[in-house]
Amino acid sequence: MNPQHDRATTHDLGGAIRSILPSLERFVRFEGVDPARARSKWRSALDTSLPVAGIGRDAVLAELADLVVANGLRVGHPGFSGWVTTMPTDVGAAADLAQAVAVPQRWWATAGNFVDDLAMRWLIEMLGFPANFAGTFTGGGSTANLIGMGAARQHAGERLGLHPARDGNVGLVEPRVYCSTETHHVVGRALGVLGLGRRSLREIALDNNGTIDLDRLQAALDEDAAAGRTQVAIVGCAGDVNTGRVDPMPELARIARERGIWLHVDGAYGGWGVLDERVRERFGDVATYDSFAIDPHKWLAAPVGTGAVIVRDAGILGRAFEIETGAYDRERQAPIGVDDTGSPFNELGLGTPDFGVDFSTPARGVAVWAILREIGSDGIKERIVRHNDCARLVAHSARNHAELELLAEPVLSICCFRYRPVGWNDESKLDALNEAILLGIRARGRTVTSSTRVGGRFAIRPCFINPRSNSADAEALVHEVLAVGRDLLGTT
Repeated sequence: MNPQHDRATTHDLGGAIRSILPSLERFVRFEGVDPARARSKWRSALDTSLPVAGIGRDAVLAELADLVVANGLRVGHPGFSGWVTTMPTDVGAAADLAQAVAVPQRWWATAGNFVDDLAMRWLIEMLGFPANFAGTFTGGGSTANLIGMGAARQHAGERLGLHPARDGNVGLVEPRVYCSTETHHVVGRALGVLGLGRRSLREIALDNNGTIDLDRLQAALDEDAAAGRTQVAIVGCAGDVNTGRVDPMPELARIARERGIWLHVDGAYGGWGVLDERVRERFGDVATYDSFAIDPHKWLAAPVGTGAVIVRDAGILGRAFEIETGAYDRERQAPIGVDDTGSPFNELGLGTPDFGVDFSTPARGVAVWAILREIGSDGIKERIVRHNDCARLVAHSARNHAELELLAEPVLSICCFRYRPVGWNDESKLDALNEAILLGIRARGRTVTSSTRVGGRFAIRPCFINPRSNSADAEALVHEVLAVGRDLLGTT
């Protein structure tokens, strides 16, 4: 059999979008009880054998609307303050669709390629980096941190006359990367991927402020230098995902410069806090960073799968991730111009695949460009300040209510607190009670939040990054904690 036409429809994109649009609009109204709880219904309907002939366009669009969209994950609900994730805004979602259809590849001389590059330049400017810093969009913070660590490895190798990206890690004697115990585990995984080994990560205990202990860091650096170990990088945490605390960046930058060690900053969540003048000084001078990871799909509310890394030295970054040129990709070497007569396929376009681990890649910057065009840097700053205020509002309630206890002062938009009935001192019982409160809150559905441990104690941990959330939602969370706690104790 040799059919002349593909079975998939390719002539009515508008009709396909219109067929699922009502379901999407119902979903973003977040009305009623979360339908995704009806697992038995949607799972049994979806769990079918591999189609042989297929069910056709209209039937699959109906399933997409009635089963997948209708039972989606409501992380964009105004009351969601759980993990560090959210839904894209309207423009971000629309831009994501436009990118998927019209910019299926980041490369070549198209408008999508241009705004992808422009969005990175805007991001560098908005965050306060010098214009000569280089950057690239990634699939998320995990990859952004991997790229930062790859550049750090290259830097450490070149100081020794080596080229680790080309020749491997031979010559990097017992490599070490230094970070606090609160640094995200993706950094250790990146070291595993790069062949440095997870055990090369030397975790430094926290000081009384809950950030990396500088004296212990200095002692570890002295010890490893004396032993002849290769000191690859110091990793600063610009807003850890447990409490939102920011490591002392000015001091880390000074130590890194004095010792000639690469300074990588993980700001995947909290890096956006640099836009709030109240906490700006905690981040120090970003021009002193060597690499910086940040996620537009967090506080910027770009579609999930949009990370970014910004690096001081484009040369080191390019050598760390250089991909060889094949006979089939001659256009990589073509000059980039503004010629209106030539085919866009004659030029690679702006940017380079030598800055990351992807080759074929979507133009993730299209959504970032659209979001910044819509609300500007002022709109982003207002969002950061509003959400940091939400955390401070929760902290104020926890600090001043007899039945609540603040477990960590908020720095950014995370607040860690717990329900503590008057006279309760048994930590195990308090942990069990607050865990039950967390589950009870989720069951009620008005708000959804998450948890962590602070000083070994179970904490309720809202993280406000949702563009749909405001102070009323923060107040609602406090109300829900009190209501569920009293209900569990029978004191309502």
